[in-house]
Amino acid sequence: MRKRSLDMVYELAKRDERVVFIGSDLSPGLLGEMKKAYPDRYYMEGIAEANIIGMAAGMAMDGFVPYVNTIATFITRRCYEQVAVDLCLHDLPVRLIGNGGGYVYAPLGPTHQAIEDIAIMRALPNMTVTAVCDAEEMGRLMTASLDWPHPIYIRLGKGGDPVVSRPENGFAIGKAIPMGDGADGAADALVVSTGVATAAALDARKRLAEAGVRCRLLHVHTLKPLDTQAIAAAARGVSVVVTVEEHSVIGGLGSAVLEALADTGEPMPRVRRLGIGDEFAHHYGNQQKLMDVWGINADGIVAAVTDALARARQ
Repeated sequence: MRKRSLDMVYELAKRDERVVFIGSDLSPGLLGEMKKAYPDRYYMEGIAEANIIGMAAGMAMDGFVPYVNTIATFITRRCYEQVAVDLCLHDLPVRLIGNGGGYVYAPLGPTHQAIEDIAIMRALPNMTVTAVCDAEEMGRLMTASLDWPHPIYIRLGKGGDPVVSRPENGFAIGKAIPMGDGADGAADALVVSTGVATAAALDARKRLAEAGVRCRLLHVHTLKPLDTQAIAAAARGVSVVVTVEEHSVIGGLGSAVLEALADTGEPMPRVRRLGIGDEFAHHYGNQQKLMDVWGINADGIVAAVTDALARARQ
């Protein structure tokens, strides 16, 4: 996913002379071909995230479309004030590409684990927040990002994730995608997922179907602006809604879905949120092991749906 995202920056630069790449303390060879082809539109800065946000804002004011890339915690936490004041306040078309959303950098500990990035970026006026499910969908997002008029936060997975998106489903920023065959049919439950959790949700949906549980799945690749109409429509007629994300349960997808359902004014189904609890990781490990702690996997989704349905029927 990361490689596709950065390769697309180069492809977009070939199409549009407004495109600029700005990296922060990344590999000197990163996007080497772009550096050779467009040396005046390629910048590799040091460990100075606040500076590169201001730099990108200035370029955007001069008509460029900067794509800024570094580790997710650094491009969100470390320079949050600059993102708010320099980018969002002026509603500038800068794209922030955050490496390693969620537990991707699990071996490096809490300083590198972006578990609240969606929440803090959602809170900023004018900011668009995205988390696609695989490399193919990343290509579609990058194409759509070129002419999007607002700042965008692009959350990256680790790469090598299974490809579960389908081109025939289309792609538009701000439009959720129903996944799986018969996604619009009658259902007992709705699963709403984002990012790489969608692959696990698809697996869980299949297992639930085999157990006789009818389950819709809605993939939310854009958390802001949120497709509230799609969420409300998918939730109609179901007994339970389960959200799943590789992110804190505070302020992320689950919170966004609850807000959307509450704002509709319709009867609220039972909602269960699967995500990271309100704490930093207590130990080191790989990404999936830390996700397993919180049930962010197919087994956890099946269990959450099954338990929620049982409680709803009591």
